[in-house]
Amino acid sequence: MWQIRTGDELAVPSASGVLVANDVQSDTLDYINLKVELHRRLLDLINLSALEKMTRPQIETEIGELVHEQLALQKHALNQEERKRLVADILDELLGLGPLEPLLQDPSITDILVNGHDTVFVERGGVLERVETRFKDERHLLRIIQKIVSAVGRRVDESSPFVDARLPDGSRVNAIVPPLAVDGSLLSIRKFAKIPISMAKLAEYGSVPPEIAEVLGGIVRARRNVLISGGTGSGKTTLLNAMSSFIDERERVVTIEDSAELQLQQRHVARLETRPPNIEGKGEIGQRDLVKNALRMRPDRIIVGEVRAGEAFDMLQAMNTGHDGSMTTVHANTPRDALSRLEQMIGMSGIDISPRSARAQIASALHVVVQIGRLSDGRRRLLSLSEIVGMEGEVVTMQEIFRFKMMGRDENNLVIGHFEATGIRPKMMDELAAHGINLSPDLFRPDRVIA
Repeated sequence: MWQIRTGDELAVPSASGVLVANDVQSDTLDYINLKVELHRRLLDLINLSALEKMTRPQIETEIGELVHEQLALQKHALNQEERKRLVADILDELLGLGPLEPLLQDPSITDILVNGHDTVFVERGGVLERVETRFKDERHLLRIIQKIVSAVGRRVDESSPFVDARLPDGSRVNAIVPPLAVDGSLLSIRKFAKIPISMAKLAEYGSVPPEIAEVLGGIVRARRNVLISGGTGSGKTTLLNAMSSFIDERERVVTIEDSAELQLQQRHVARLETRPPNIEGKGEIGQRDLVKNALRMRPDRIIVGEVRAGEAFDMLQAMNTGHDGSMTTVHANTPRDALSRLEQMIGMSGIDISPRSARAQIASALHVVVQIGRLSDGRRRLLSLSEIVGMEGEVVTMQEIFRFKMMGRDENNLVIGHFEATGIRPKMMDELAAHGINLSPDLFRPDRVIA
């Protein structure tokens, strides 16, 4: 058996009061105090470097013995099941993210929202609910936040009180601490599935019907440039991941993100991530720098996780200069708003370009705008699929191919609606046919209601 003890046995003072076994519940302050106190003492008792050479079952055995000894010294009476759960929680503190670990392991949870050390909400199925998870105090919460951000080379403190980071599985993390957070540190985690959600899964969930999924697959395979538009939490990154599965394995793909979240399944993917400034305010590398650098990396396609500023101009330039099939996302509520936002971002690039020239760049670079949204009942849906067909005077012209039509609500307060074709035959049908992609004309019949 591995030995993880340091060899220096501590004299452990008895705990104040005896904790009765039946009172050991994860939602009680006594249990949290016990767990955190044992964790703190175990850090003094064990050889942390030895943990790196051990498997979790080996660590669990060793920690279990130490926990048993410490509980006996503190006169805590726990049964076997309670002791097992306590060991698991302490392992989460040592190796994981403490109280957050069970929430991160729960596949039904998509968002974790920590509002101070004693208030935690989660989102399940698009609906927020409060859970019993809590931290011992503000210091405990701050320690977990520091553990998250330090793993990706970021920091958070009074001089830099907010930070964007990510977990190893790609989940997005935002933390903001006092003095900006008035009532205690705030932590938001947007989880991503360990196995990326495929287009087939989106069809199964009703987010994208199989017929429209077939069209999206043809758009990607035919190397059409795509802009995915939607609000916060609408599923833009999820849809981008699903659409990327149609990219040919023989193509070289370069991804550019603020926080690496994309989970492309192709073998030839080069992932780039921005870098924030250091403690002296220097060394920042933004998305625009990475887009420019990506052009020198011989990409077949460039995927930008989300355009927010001047990098939009460089992305459009790349789409116009041989990097067909590139994709990106933008925060916007309608396809027309998405194009307006791109125009504003071009103005943020510092390049002196007239509004008409900016719109001409957008019209020539982009082929498809996919609008997605989160409905009032929490479910995500593709709301519109539009094709950009050119310019008429000063206006970028679009034609809507498919849309989601809401009809009302049922007895469970769920949105009732269906997908339908507008009856417009896409201009890009000939381009798709040239790539060997032949879509049935029946897909676009105006009397066709898509389930």
